[in-house]
Amino acid sequence: MSNFSIEPSFLAQALAGKTCISLPYCLPNGTHVQVMDEGVIRFEPKDPGDRQLDVVLSCGIHGNETAPVELLDQLISQILDGQLRVRARVLFVFGNVEAMRQGVRCVAQDMNRLFCRLPDVEDGDEARRAAMLEMQLMRFFSRSIQDGKPRLHYDLHTAIHGSLIEKFAIYPLPPHGRDFDPLQVARLACAGVDAVLLQSTTSTTFSFFSSQHCGAAAFTVELGRAMPFGQNTHVDLSKMQAYLEGLISGELPDCDEVPAHLGLYKVSREIIKQSDAFVLRVDAKMDNFTPLPVGTVLAEDGDIQHVVNEDEARMIFPNPYIEIGQRAGLVIVPAKGYSR
Repeated sequence: MSNFSIEPSFLAQALAGKTCISLPYCLPNGTHVQVMDEGVIRFEPKDPGDRQLDVVLSCGIHGNETAPVELLDQLISQILDGQLRVRARVLFVFGNVEAMRQGVRCVAQDMNRLFCRLPDVEDGDEARRAAMLEMQLMRFFSRSIQDGKPRLHYDLHTAIHGSLIEKFAIYPLPPHGRDFDPLQVARLACAGVDAVLLQSTTSTTFSFFSSQHCGAAAFTVELGRAMPFGQNTHVDLSKMQAYLEGLISGELPDCDEVPAHLGLYKVSREIIKQSDAFVLRVDAKMDNFTPLPVGTVLAEDGDIQHVVNEDEARMIFPNPYIEIGQRAGLVIVPAKGYSR
């Protein structure tokens, strides 16, 4: 990616608190535009007959994960400047704008643990923001459901520490009665993703919400390591950028086979912090996908001991600095197929 600078752009307006929520308007080329909320903007083709699919592109659910934010802001600018033709309905979402302003992962709560829940009178700003984003997705995808158009959601992130596999995706557990779709995995490979994890349980993430409640093919996509704005030249997002430009242009890539090099894993189990006695016994800074020999003690939680008993196990997202009831890491193993 090229060096990032904040110019007058949709992102710059959001970070400056100057988002102008608007009625729909048209660009000179006829593309329909509407700013839906702070950090949320929708584009639609000039000719409804041109519309091929509906896609949500989100980022910044964690405010310090800036590479995807820079990428999506660049795509928005390309559309607004008339450089990128819109032949899909596209909703761009900058998730936790206040955390982005402060350069932190979250202000008070991890927003990606706040979806798929009932609102509470004591909800803080991030929980209310998550509820608003759910409403925006349901509103956006209701048209897709009515019109029978393909529905896609890519929630773009970067990891808080290193990874032996730089670009990987988490495929949320599909709605009841459906299996994981290898076609969607093959498309991710076209976008430069090198591994996909098949989730085994329900979740509270943004992508799980759109999968379960909107019927979208949805993924949490990790694109390197979290860095401040302007410091993302180390990660090559050219394949992802080309893939997303194609979707915006109404092109679903002709990728019908999962390449042999793509790693396919399933989540064997989650390590959940049950009490204040929880201690992570592996290095909290170890790289994602680090192999774990059988017998490795992962964590202890009072009388509970988490020990590796799976062959070819690896771990992702080790993090002991979480609230009780949240996950401190995922143990993953190679997957042999796409059934649930």
